[in-house]
Amino acid sequence: MTRPSTPYIQQTSGRGAARAPRKRRGREYGAARRPGWATYVILGVVALISIAPLYYTLLLASSTSAEVAQNPIPSPIPGGYLGDNLGRVFDSDIDLLRATWNSVIVSTTTALAVVFLSTLAGFAFAKLRFKGRAGLLAFVVATMAVPTQLGVVPLFIVMRELGLTGSLWAVIIPGMASAFGVFWMTQYLQSALPYELIEAARIDGASTFRIFRSIVLPIARPAVAMLGLFTFIGAWTNFFWPSIALGTTNPTLPVALQLLQTGFFKDIPLIMTGVLISAVPLLALFAVVGKQLVAGVMQGAIKG
Repeated sequence: MTRPSTPYIQQTSGRGAARAPRKRRGREYGAARRPGWATYVILGVVALISIAPLYYTLLLASSTSAEVAQNPIPSPIPGGYLGDNLGRVFDSDIDLLRATWNSVIVSTTTALAVVFLSTLAGFAFAKLRFKGRAGLLAFVVATMAVPTQLGVVPLFIVMRELGLTGSLWAVIIPGMASAFGVFWMTQYLQSALPYELIEAARIDGASTFRIFRSIVLPIARPAVAMLGLFTFIGAWTNFFWPSIALGTTNPTLPVALQLLQTGFFKDIPLIMTGVLISAVPLLALFAVVGKQLVAGVMQGAIKG
């Protein structure tokens, strides 16, 4: 019995008939995966809950002290006193511009140092073989269980002996290493960085640092972006250690804002205006970096 010819199969089945069920299944699966109205309602509620504290801060910052005293929950429409309160903040005895610049220096330097050192350590723990690697990584992770407050006294003594109290280095140096950053980069590079790339680079004569610079850093870009952003935010909003190491002589922005609420009477609109000023740079950072951050994370997830 002779086999049917190709034209006969095309005539009985139709051109592309074998691909039709596959396309139909793809359309059905895509329709089933499309989020419904309930998903958008939940996302909208979560977004409103997230925005509510910032909007409440704006309402208080655009009110007067008398209005806040009469009604702690002001009108849902912002008032017209935001400009006056901004002028009061900048005309106060606090050098807000200097404090903001100090926060920029501390946050940027800390974020860059944490990203570099954490990626370097994560590459070593994830792909290099040395004695005691597992125990050392466990020790680094275990340090995250120690509260920061327990190390304040010896850390302050060390900084005083080094003559760094009152200097921005007293805040930058302790924050340059992050146990969470090392753990985060180790876990990411274990799955995202194949050994074959490292072996190929070694065959080509690349050194370990050249492999780190040319291969590890580009692959780790999504994790680096997230770690750098979160480290910057943590350093920007850090109040506890800068208030001890710097005091009121050379403060960062959170320490300077704390000076607005000294005294027996607390000027709530003035304080909330300062909080709003401190939140604006973070919002601008998210507006600029947010899309690139999400794109980098999605790109890393697709490649992984």
